[in-house]
Amino acid sequence: MVKVRIPTPLRTLTGGKSEVETPASDIQSLIESLNGRFPGLKDRVCDNKGEIRRFVNIYLNEEDIRFLKGKHTPLKDGDEVSIVPAIAGGTQ
Repeated sequence: MVKVRIPTPLRTLTGGKSEVETPASDIQSLIESLNGRFPGLKDRVCDNKGEIRRFVNIYLNEEDIRFLKGKHTPLKDGDEVSIVPAIAGGTQ
């Protein structure tokens, strides 16, 4: 099982849960598994081509998957995945 940290904006889909566990062999299967349990989650994380949205960061054990193998990054039991929406802002 892989532990997944759910960001506040997606918790409406997970019944308020901030962490869930799911079996998955890679990031792509993790997203599919989560979407099976929490319909609509994939649409918030991925675009209509199935690619991870530009403003969504996913970390495997605190390492950005963009610097690993992206959605094909392999997972193993005990891994921790964090889904983090990018936050824009600043001063004018």
